[in-house]
Amino acid sequence: MQLAYDGTAYAGWAAQPGLPTVQGVVEDALATVLRLTLPHPVVCAGRTDAGVHARGQVIHVDLPEPALRGLAGRRRTGDLVPEPTGDADLALPVLRRRLDALLPPDVAVRGVDLAPTGFDARFSASSRRYVYRVGDDPAGRDPLARSWVLAYPRRLDPSAMQQAATALLGEHDFAAFCRRRPGASTVRALLALSCRRDAAGLVAIEVEADAFCHSMVRALVGALLAVGDGRRPVSWPAAVLAAGVRDPAVTVVPAHGLVLEEVRYPPDDALAARQQVTRAVRSTAGNVLPRPRPPA
Repeated sequence: MQLAYDGTAYAGWAAQPGLPTVQGVVEDALATVLRLTLPHPVVCAGRTDAGVHARGQVIHVDLPEPALRGLAGRRRTGDLVPEPTGDADLALPVLRRRLDALLPPDVAVRGVDLAPTGFDARFSASSRRYVYRVGDDPAGRDPLARSWVLAYPRRLDPSAMQQAATALLGEHDFAAFCRRRPGASTVRALLALSCRRDAAGLVAIEVEADAFCHSMVRALVGALLAVGDGRRPVSWPAAVLAAGVRDPAVTVVPAHGLVLEEVRYPPDDALAARQQVTRAVRSTAGNVLPRPRPPA
């Protein structure tokens, strides 16, 4: 499934007891629509933090085929499917429509498909692309954009930020920009990192990597903002990276400016192989990763 959501009201993607989460509302809606009596956890491509949004989240869920066939057989007036045959393929547009109707208005289902063999939303992904948006003109502050744009009090120089960003591209140990987890590798391949002023006058920081450590994107953005407003030299983010330890001078920016825009996957016949590569990358620090692309 492809999902979009406004993360403002949620304590992140991952289900947590007693807290509203995107995973929680999606799983509840699935259980209701498909009349499931047992939990069927959904797996996402990127576990977004509290307050982070998504336009291009991808999830998968392993469902009992009879549940889908039953949905195709429960035809209602207005469902754009032929007369019921019990075919699981015919259930997909019905499933998408009914999920979308049942989910809260800040979560949308953009597509539902039967997954190809070897597909895993998380481990088959070749990269994730995020954009962080910053408004640095106090006179142009838009209250209507406050839930997805960071209002920044200083003017920024996207050119200086881009110079700093270019030095971070490639495969590195990003421990200086991550919250470590015991036993987890912090080696990642940063494929693209670009800073530009968009047509609306916002500073858009676009970042793509094979995967991200916890808080990595927001820490990278915080370091680039310190360059953009002149508090730090262009060389500073690269020096922080080279030091290899978490630097308290790096500000982790607020979550609400961050949007998961896209998740990329290899061709269907390479999905299973990609899983093996991704799982190895997450468990060791010496794997060969895809070569970085220059910033857009």
